[in-house]
Amino acid sequence: MSTQLEKAIDGCDILSIRVDSCQLFTTLSKELQEVSSKNLHLLAYLHKKLSEGMELPKYIVQLSRDMRSLDNYNFLYPIGDPVFIHLYSNPSGGRAIYNVIQPTIPHETSLLMDMVEEALAYVIDEQHDFENTEEQKKMLLELLHSVVEIDDSLSKIGEYKLLKGKGSFDRIAVNEETMKILEYVLINEKIGMGILEPVIKDPYLEDISCSGIGPLFVEHKVFRSCETNIVFTKDEYLDRFVIKLAERIGRPVTLRRPIVDATLPDGSRINIVYSRDVSRNGSNFSIRKFSEIPISITQLIKWGTLDATMAAYLWIMLSEGMSVWVAGETASGKTTTLKAITAFIEPNAKIVSIEDTPEVSVPHENWIREITRESDEAQASINIFDLLKAALRQRPNYIIVGEIRGKEGNIAFQAMQTGHPVMATFHAGSVEKLIQRLTGSPIEVPKTYIDNLNVALIQAAVRIPQTGKVERRVLSVNEIVGYEPTENKFEFIELFSWDPATDKFIFRGDGNSYLLEDKVALMRGLDTRDIGKIYEELKIRTEIFKKLTEMGIFDYWEVWRSIKAISKMGLERALALLKTGHKV
Repeated sequence: MSTQLEKAIDGCDILSIRVDSCQLFTTLSKELQEVSSKNLHLLAYLHKKLSEGMELPKYIVQLSRDMRSLDNYNFLYPIGDPVFIHLYSNPSGGRAIYNVIQPTIPHETSLLMDMVEEALAYVIDEQHDFENTEEQKKMLLELLHSVVEIDDSLSKIGEYKLLKGKGSFDRIAVNEETMKILEYVLINEKIGMGILEPVIKDPYLEDISCSGIGPLFVEHKVFRSCETNIVFTKDEYLDRFVIKLAERIGRPVTLRRPIVDATLPDGSRINIVYSRDVSRNGSNFSIRKFSEIPISITQLIKWGTLDATMAAYLWIMLSEGMSVWVAGETASGKTTTLKAITAFIEPNAKIVSIEDTPEVSVPHENWIREITRESDEAQASINIFDLLKAALRQRPNYIIVGEIRGKEGNIAFQAMQTGHPVMATFHAGSVEKLIQRLTGSPIEVPKTYIDNLNVALIQAAVRIPQTGKVERRVLSVNEIVGYEPTENKFEFIELFSWDPATDKFIFRGDGNSYLLEDKVALMRGLDTRDIGKIYEELKIRTEIFKKLTEMGIFDYWEVWRSIKAISKMGLERALALLKTGHKV
C-alpha cells in the first residue's frame, strides 16, 4: 500500500477523509481495493457516498447489455485510469444517475491551476514544437515538471508553496498526489476536450447533450438516458466553453455564425448552437458518438435487431451486387446496421464511401473514403452531389452513401441504372414513405427507375412489449419489384417482417422471393428446375450465422475474417467445420 494511502486511511486530511475511512477500505472488494489504492480520489468519492447513506457500488470492468433488464442497479466501472463512472438507478425514479469520478483540484485552491498556467507561459516558446499528440503530451509534462516540484511535507491535495526560481517566475511546490492531478488536468485541458473528455472516452455512450444551463445528459448503450454530475451553472461559463470547444475543432462560432456542424477528432459528430439570440435556453451542443470498432452482424443477431435468416439473405444480396438501402427514423440504428452488413460485400471489391461526416466503416482493403467539405466560398465547397458524380468515374464495385437527403439521390439512381450498386441510409419509416420521398422534390427520381433499388430495409427503435425496454428492430426487409404505370402504383414484396407480439421475425420468402428467383438465379445461370438450390443455400448461410452466434464470435474483425474464410472454402465445408465446434 502506498504511503499516501496509508496516511489517508490513518486519518490524514490529504483527502479530508476521517479515521473511519480505514473501515471503508477493509470493506471494499479485492478489485476495488486495488484500484482505489492507486486512485485516492476514488476512495474519497466512495467515502462521501457512504457518508450520504448510499451502499457501495459493485465494481465491474465490462458492462453487458443483459443489464438493461435490471430495475435497480449500482455499478462502478473504469474508462481508463484515473477516470471511473458511477452509474446507478435514480431512487426517486426517472433518469439514471451518471457520475464521473476524476482527479480534481479542490475549489478552495482553484487558483493553483491558474498559477501553473502562468508559470508555463514563461517557459514555453517557439522551440517547444510537436508533430503529433504524443509529442505534445510529452512536451507539456516536461514543462510542468520544470515549473512544479514535489514536496511531501505538504499534506493536503491542492496545498502549495511558492519557491523563488532561477528565472523570472516562482516555482511551485506540491505533494505527489497534487502533481498527479495537475498532470491529468493539464493534459485534459490542452489536448483533450476538457470536462467532456471522460464522456467522450466512455465506450458505452451513444449521445452527449447539453440543452443549456444545468446538467449534461448522456444516452447510455445499456442504461439509456442518464443525468450526469457535469453541470453548467452560468451562461457565461457555458458560452466560454462552447467558444473554446468550437475553436478546438477548427470551426469557431460567432454571433454572426452561431450554428456549427463538425466532426471531433475521434470521428463523433457534433452540433453547436451559440448564444441566446437563436436558442432561448442559451448555448447548447449535442455529440453523437461512434464506436471505433463497428458492431458485427452476429452481435445484431444476438441483440435481436435481426435474425440469422435475414442476415443470410442480405449476405446473398450484397455478394451478388444488389443495391440495399437501410431506412428508418432518427436514432433507429440505420448506420450501425449498414456498417455491419458491409462485411457481406465481396472481399476483393473496390468500394467508394461518401459522407458528410465519417461514420461508415468498411473492412475491405480497397476502400476510398470521401468526405464533403464546407467553405464560406461557394466554389470551395464540396457536397455529396459532387462526390457522387466523381465516384462514378472511379469504377467502384460498390458506392456507399452515408445518408441521402437531397438531389444526390437522383445521381445514386443513375449510378444504379448504369450498373453501380449503391448502399445508403435514408430517413423514412416505411417503404411507401421511402418511395414517396424519392419520387418527390427535391430528389425527383423517375418512377420507372425505382426498381433499380433492389432491397429496402426498414428499421426502428421500438418498445418491446415483454420487457418494456426500447430496442432497435428491423421492421421489414422488402424487395422492390417496380412501378406499374397502368395502375400508377409501386410493387414490392415484404419478405421479412417483425412481429411485436412475439418479438420474432416472420420470413415469407420461401418460394416467394422475386430477387432470389428472378435476379440471383438468372445471374448464376440456374433454370426454373434448380430454383430450390437458392433456398437451400439460404438455409446453409442461416445455419452458419446461428453457429457463429452460438460460438460467441461477435468481434467485428473476427466475423469479417470468418466471412472471408467461408467465401474461400465454400458454404457446406464451412458449416461442417463449425458444427464440430471449430472456427473457420
